This record gives sequence, C-alpha cells and structure tokens, in this order.
Amino acid sequence: MKTPRLVLTDANVLINLAQVDRLDLLSALPDLDFCVPQEVRAEVIRERGRVEEALHRGHLRELLLGETGELALFVALRQIMGMGEAACLAMAVHRGALIASDEKRVFKREAEARLGPGRLLNTPGLLVLAIRRGLLTVDEADGLKRDLEAGKFRMKFASFRDVL
Repeated sequence: MKTPRLVLTDANVLINLAQVDRLDLLSALPDLDFCVPQEVRAEVIRERGRVEEALHRGHLRELLLGETGELALFVALRQIMGMGEAACLAMAVHRGALIASDEKRVFKREAEARLGPGRLLNTPGLLVLAIRRGLLTVDEADGLKRDLEAGKFRMKFASFRDVL
C-alpha cells in the first residue's frame, strides 16, 4: 500500500470542519495523512474541544517544527504571516507536504511560489474529495455548505454539482 501524502492543516479548515462536526472526514481519506502543527493547534480557540477530540480519535496528528531549516524558514515567514500559516508553510516546504488552508492573499502567493501549483487544498476541495471517494453525497455536501455559509464561510458556487 502506498504511503499517505502528508497534509498540514491550517486553523481555518479545522474550524470549518469542526463547525459542521465533520473532522472525521480527515481520517476517512486513506491516501492523505492530515496533521496539525502545534502552532495551529494553539490558534484554535472556539472549536478547541472538537479539534482535541479529533486528535484523540486519530482523525489527525499533531506535528512539531523540527529541523533547523524548518525553524529558520518559520522565523522568516512570521515576518509576513501568522504563526499557524508560517508553521504549515515551513513544514510543507521541508517535508514535501500539501497544505489544507482557506487563506488567500500573502499566504496563498507565498505557498504557490514556494511549493508550486496543486499543493493547496481548501475546505470546498476537501469536500469534493469526500464526494468523489463516496464519503459524502452531493446533497450532504450541499447541506454542509449551507451550514458553513450560515457561519459566514462563503463558497463561490451554488452547489457541489456545479464543481464536479
């Protein structure tokens, strides 16, 4: 069996999935290994209980910044972005990982420049993967979309049918 691809998960994706009580989807995608940097875990306040439960149940793992190169890049990135985003990007660069994040602007530009195209996943993209793998129906995903939008997270399409 192929080793799962490491995905470093930023706070916004964790919060979105926690708000709709679907952090379990992270462990249901067998080809992806979702991990949360310690710095991101510290940023999650309102949904901390659900994230801690997901860690306890093995839906994701916590990782620590490691080698000198990761730490040096983290310090440099902290000059232009938040702590969690900097940790995700530094680890992804040094570990060849993907990043799950809904951040835009500076973070997205830096991530694409340092990682190349196709290495960022966002909340809608994760839900699309779940649909394609038979973990969610389109109707279930549209229900999650409605719930997220009630909490102010907007997606630029009317239904997941439009993006499949």
